[in-house]
Amino acid sequence: MQDERDRLIACIPRLRRYARALLGGRADADDLVQDTVERGWDKLASWRRGSDMRAWLFGIMHNLHVDQQRRPALATEPLDDELPLASADTSGDGLALRDMDLALQQLPPEQRAVLLMVALEDMRYDEVAAALDIPLGTVMSRLSRARERLRLILQGQPVPAPLKVIK
Repeated sequence: MQDERDRLIACIPRLRRYARALLGGRADADDLVQDTVERGWDKLASWRRGSDMRAWLFGIMHNLHVDQQRRPALATEPLDDELPLASADTSGDGLALRDMDLALQQLPPEQRAVLLMVALEDMRYDEVAAALDIPLGTVMSRLSRARERLRLILQGQPVPAPLKVIK
């Protein structure tokens, strides 16, 4: 049990990084990570020993995120309005990072999730497919579309409108 606990704790920094990139805000990301770790701890018996705990936890996080997106949000008000903002980083690196974050937020959620798992978390395609419970071909397709869309956004080019489904 101690080994599983240590493995779960070792995954927290990667979960935080992914959640922060996925959601943008630190508070929302920390809430998602906390919910993920709590659910993972409660369901630890369902984790298959010898399998990748990181991919298993990312699957839990993905499902929690999808559930939260479906649920109507509660109206909240930020409490820290009176605190001064930290000085903005105006260096080239800071601006590029801000531009990348804004571009990532413009991607459709399903493309952003795949792109972040592959590029940021260095997960293999089969691990992403298992975590998101989608076919491997869908992972590759979403990743390709996300990379192309991100390239267009960062270059300031118009992004083609998605095809409309006609029934």
